[in-house]
This record gives sequence, C-alpha cells and structure tokens, in this order.
Amino acid sequence: MRAGLHVFGDDEESRETLQERLVVLSRVMFFSFIVVIVGMVALYASYWWLKPPGQNYIYWISVVGLGLLTVIWRGFLVRRKLSLQTLHAIDLLYMVGTGAVLASAAYIAGETFVVSGWINLLWTCFTIFLRTIIVPSTGKRTAIIGVGLFVPMLAAVIGLSSNRVDVAPDRWMYGLPPAGFISGAIVVAAVVIVLSSIGSRLIYGLRRQVSEATRLGQYTLGEKIGEGGNGSVYRAHHALLRRPTAIKVVHPDKVGADTLQRFEREVQAMSRLTHWNTVAVYDYGNSSSGVFYYAMEYLDGINLETLVIDHGLLPADRVIAILTQVCAALSEAHRRGIIHRDIKPANVILCERGDVPDVAKVVDFGLAKEIDSSSQDTTHSILGTPAYLAPEAVTDPAAIGPGADIYALGAVGYFLLTGRRVFEAKTTVEMCVMHVTATPKPPSQMTTKRIPPELEALILRCLEKSPSQRPASAAELAKLLRAIPPAADWSEDEAVQWWSDFRLLPKQPASSMPTLTISVDLAARVEDPPGQDQPPAW
Repeated sequence: MRAGLHVFGDDEESRETLQERLVVLSRVMFFSFIVVIVGMVALYASYWWLKPPGQNYIYWISVVGLGLLTVIWRGFLVRRKLSLQTLHAIDLLYMVGTGAVLASAAYIAGETFVVSGWINLLWTCFTIFLRTIIVPSTGKRTAIIGVGLFVPMLAAVIGLSSNRVDVAPDRWMYGLPPAGFISGAIVVAAVVIVLSSIGSRLIYGLRRQVSEATRLGQYTLGEKIGEGGNGSVYRAHHALLRRPTAIKVVHPDKVGADTLQRFEREVQAMSRLTHWNTVAVYDYGNSSSGVFYYAMEYLDGINLETLVIDHGLLPADRVIAILTQVCAALSEAHRRGIIHRDIKPANVILCERGDVPDVAKVVDFGLAKEIDSSSQDTTHSILGTPAYLAPEAVTDPAAIGPGADIYALGAVGYFLLTGRRVFEAKTTVEMCVMHVTATPKPPSQMTTKRIPPELEALILRCLEKSPSQRPASAAELAKLLRAIPPAADWSEDEAVQWWSDFRLLPKQPASSMPTLTISVDLAARVEDPPGQDQPPAW
C-alpha cells in the first residue's frame, strides 16, 4: 500500500473524507492568505520606508497563488468527484505551491527587510501544522509533503545567505553568519517536519480507531436516524453491497446482557418473515464489545406518529389502507409464532416502494418489549409503550397472544383518526389501569372530522378488554377493514401528490414514543410519584 493512499475504511470512504478535508483546508488557506495580503498592505502603508523595492512582485505572486487556490477549491474540490490519486496530487500541490510563494516573498523582500526570511519560515511552519490538523494522513506522507513544502524556503534562505557572504557582520541576518542562518533554518525545518509527522501519525491512528469503533461486522455506521428504548438506529452501508441499509444497535446496558441471546433468537425468526409490509432483515450479529445489532432495509419515509403530528389527522380511507397493510404483516408473523408486542405509530413507517405510494412497513418485531413474568406475586415488570398496551399485557403478561397486537393496532387507528391516544393519564401506572378498567370514548367524539360508523365500530371492537371479543386474527381484521364502504376522502392520485410534496420538505428526525419499564401492582394500584414517567402531552 502506498503511503497515505487510504485514509481509513474502503477506497470510496477514504476518497470522500480526503476531499471533504481538502475543501476545509482550501477555505482556511484562502482566508489566511487574504489576511496576510491585507496585513502587508496595511504595514507598508504605515511604514512606507520598510517596503522592499520588489514588493509589487510579491503582491502579484500572492494574487496568482490565491487565484490558483480558488480555482482548485471552487472549481474542482467543491463541484467534482475527484479520484483519490488526484486528491493526493492536490494535497502535494498545495504544500509545494505555498512553499514556493512564501519562499519567493522571503527572497524578494529579504534584501532590504532582513526579517522577511524568518517571518516566511514561520508561516511555512504554520502551514505544515495546519495541514497536519485538518488533512488525515500517515506520518510518512506528512514527512514527504513537509519536505516538499520546506525545500523552496530553504533554497530562498541559501540564496539570501549567498548574497551576504562578503558583507560586514552588522549586515548579517540577525547577527548570524550565512552558515548559521542556513543551518538554523534547516534545524527548524527538520524539527517541524518530525513533529508534524508524529502528529499526523497520532491523529491518523485515532481516526482509524474511531472509524473501527463505528463498524459492526461488515457495516459502517453513518448518521443516527432514530432512537428507541432499547437502542439506536443508524444509516449504514455494507463493505461490499451498495444497497441502503439501516442498523439497529442494542446496548447491553439498556436491556441487560442476559436478554441479548433472546434478541438473537427473535431476529433469526424475523429474518424468515418475507411479507413486503414487514421490514426486511438482512443480517445480525454481536460486536467485539458485546453490542448486538441487526441490519435491515433502509426506509426513507415517515413514521405514523410523526405523520400525524406534522401533517394532521389522516382521512378514513387512508387509515383503512394503512391498517390493512399492517394486518397483512402481522398475519404472517402470527402464523410463524411471532408476536410483535410493541405495535405503535412510531413502529410503522410509511414510504414509497417501486413508485407505489403509502406502503406501510412494520418495524421492530419482537425487540421493543420485554415482559418479565417470573415474579410470583401480583407485581409485574412490564417493558412497553403504555399508551398501546393491551389489558392482558398488564394483568397477565405471560398470557399475551396475537390479540395484544390487534388491540395495539386498534389504538394506532384511534390515534390516526383523532390525533389522541385511547386514554390520557397523569402517570403511566394510571394509564395501564385505564387500559384494564376504563371504556374508551368513541373516536367520533374526539374529533370534528367525519369517521365512517363501520370504521369506528371496528376500532372499538379491537379495543375490547377481552381478546375473545376482538377480531379473531389479523387476517380477519384485514377482511373487515376491506369490507368498510369507501369514504371517498383519499385517492391514489392524492397519495401520489402527497408524496411528491413530501419529498420537497426538509428532512427532520423522526419522533418516537419511548418504550418504558414500569412496575404495576394491580392489588394496591400504587401510582408513581407526581411528575415521574408522565407521558408527553399532545
């Protein structure tokens, strides 16, 4: 491998990183040169007797160098995708070119302004240190580029010293004989090159460690796109595959190391789900640090919670279409013995697939909710989203079945139609008790928008306390949804237009109703202290 050919990661990642950093270096160098030029003009305007005879040549050389820098920066680095080899050539050109400009200024001004050699040597030192901080590079490459930067300056120093070999000692540069000035410049250059090379090697190593820390298996993590109670979701890419991917990272300190093995078993089951309304799982594994992760298809859409909050209540026909698709995903999962156990608006993503609008994708199968029913008393530890918990999930967590998902889906439909949760409470414990004992208000009483009676009746049926009174299965619920007469308040053309407008909106981070751990004692019904675990107000 050639020195510095790879910044870190694969070639494409190295190329992107190096181009981004060269853009930053160009910007800093541009404004630094502007400051230097303006400073020279101001200096010689105030102290005109110090102005060297060839100062105008220095101005022209500086302007030409500044112009070349601007062309490379704005014309190539910002506008074009350059190869890694081209970027390395620009990196070298920047340093050699800067060294040539500073050396020319030192030589031209040095005859009358004797400190010019030292000043420009100092600027050369600043330049190599600036590059070390900004541009990721191996120590070897930094050393090579440092030599290219200092060679013109050392040539200028030798040229200035040769002009003073026969002058009187009081005309030597700062009282130094020519040999002393040359050797001093060489020592300064050598020390600076060594220090910058060591700095590059250390910074490069730290960047590699950070890069490796963001890798899970063959995946490299990008920006965070979501966060839930058990972990975070990142956009990612595979080292070989180029398809968009999302990675969910489950941290042991959030769920307990003993549950990671169960998560792995459930992801294995999830990977067998093939329905197009279920998010596709590509891969899973454990990192060396014990972090469990799984890779799934990247959904560039909007979750139902954010959809309602940001865009308002949904028309009845759109709600029916979405719930029907979720039923299809749940039906396959239930047939395979998988219960979602955390159906909520934030876990249903609406997106486009194959130019088809309003495609619903169910995410987080089996991972968002842990129920521990090992206790022998009346206190159950429940991990879930209180606003969408079925009554049996509170009273007898060990007995939950597909009916719990149907109840939660009814609560999702209630939210889509009204913008409100089925029950509002001051504490999570009170909300759980209401799921067990309270009767929900009909959706039509919670909004001024028209809701078809058949849809309202079906939503309320899904919210029955007893699983036996709800639709017997997700497939039956889908059949009942399709039988509801159309309200004619949403069409395919409207869906296409909605997504066309949505693509033009700035992207915002998706909101998420947190998954909480609570303790419920149904015998005593002890509520949480005021202000603790209160659900967010709408």
